[in-house]
Amino acid sequence: MRISIGLLLLIFTSISCQDKKSTDKTITQTVIEKDTIITKRPEVIKDLSLVKGTPKNPTIKHQSEVIAFFTQYGKDNPETKVKITTRFGEIEITLFEDTPLHRANFIMLVKNEYFNTTQFHRVSPNFVVQGGNNDTETTGKNRASFGKYLIPNEASPKHKHVRGSFSSAKYTEQNISNATAPFEFFMVQPQRGAHHLDGDHTVFGRVTKGMDVVDEINKLEVDGSEWPYANVYMKIEVIE
Repeated sequence: MRISIGLLLLIFTSISCQDKKSTDKTITQTVIEKDTIITKRPEVIKDLSLVKGTPKNPTIKHQSEVIAFFTQYGKDNPETKVKITTRFGEIEITLFEDTPLHRANFIMLVKNEYFNTTQFHRVSPNFVVQGGNNDTETTGKNRASFGKYLIPNEASPKHKHVRGSFSSAKYTEQNISNATAPFEFFMVQPQRGAHHLDGDHTVFGRVTKGMDVVDEINKLEVDGSEWPYANVYMKIEVIE
């Protein structure tokens, strides 16, 4: 599967199951005090070396390296289960082995602690909870250190957007191959699922524990860009 080099120009543009940033977000002191996921707010982390793992991030230098890189990385790192910890509780995810590039990419990001200064930045009521981004300089530099690349679409009729599906965000403009943006994911919340996304987004895992946590996050009050007023940070770790 080939992806046009032109797509790489979209790496910092808008995302479907979109990355919608807001300039009017607040975190109350109460939320900060209750949030045990981070010891420092990303907004005040100025030194990139404070983000554990960042200096040693593997770097993908060219889109042509993606398939070979993640094929090998997947062989060397066969884990399929991760845990997302939030102030609302824990969510456990099983990643699918038949979406090998997406699984390997996600495991790589988890092992290099990319997600641990990010948050659930999009909450669309009765639709999705999306995570893996924030609007800090640290996260932007961290993303850039991995390189500019996209993951080829691995959507399969076997894996549809049912409730609890763990799926891939993507850059929308001119993305005719439906390639995946590597740094963000979303979970489908409603009982009816979100089947209009089937084929366009790659479902590469499922929630096996903690859908009640997803439901609680999905209830949060959000601004006009669907960003929660009270930020929800996360910690993601491999458990098996």
